[in-house]
Amino acid sequence: MINFTLSRDSFGKLNLIDANGVLHEGVSPVRAFPIQAPEEGLSLVNIDGKEVAWLDRISDLSPELADIVREELAGREFMPVIQRIVEVGSYACPSTWTVETDRGHTSFVLRGEEDIRRIGSVSLLVSDSHGIHFLIRDQFALDKHSKKILDRFL
Repeated sequence: MINFTLSRDSFGKLNLIDANGVLHEGVSPVRAFPIQAPEEGLSLVNIDGKEVAWLDRISDLSPELADIVREELAGREFMPVIQRIVEVGSYACPSTWTVETDRGHTSFVLRGEEDIRRIGSVSLLVSDSHGIHFLIRDQFALDKHSKKILDRFL
């Protein structure tokens, strides 16, 4: 049961009014499981990072509020999905990777093999030298060339 309301103020910040009528200004949605269950387990935190509300599922919200929450999340989260590894500059780290993502063609520097982390049984999280995270949803679904390159680093 949803016992709060959400709205944007004139500055575009997200505000929450809880069941007691208390206004919490500048709240931010934070996913509990951003990769494994992005539509489930969402905390709404105030500007001090304290949780003021919990959502089991985004779909529990009205379509209008769900859109507001998704907009807010999209503005905060940036995690391109690697669809293909085009080439790597070297198999020794640091190594420059050229990849195709869901957001276009890009290159980044992988500092070390420890910057490739397993998430679940098929997903990988690759961190570049600037702290940007790239997601490989299913390492086994990549093309043969990409798998061959990736295997050298795992």
